[in-house]
Amino acid sequence: MSQPIRMCIVCRERSLQGSLQRLQIVDGKLVLFSKVGRSFYICKACMTNNEKKVVKILNNKCKTNHKAMMEFGKIFKEIGSNG
Repeated sequence: MSQPIRMCIVCRERSLQGSLQRLQIVDGKLVLFSKVGRSFYICKACMTNNEKKVVKILNNKCKTNHKAMMEFGKIFKEIGSNG
């Protein structure tokens, strides 16, 4: 049986679904996927190495302002250190 393949929104590389972190934006905040609503995947390499690029992409995708961009960076570090 084949495993699902998903794409990282930062580097756009395809990987097995289990090797990517699934996140979503709820009320303007970055959270782990709650199994309801739209979500996106980010690979662990991008989580640790491309913080500026990740923040820029999240800001663009979520249509938030510059102030929220800094908040994403802080939350993203917390999620990255836990996962």
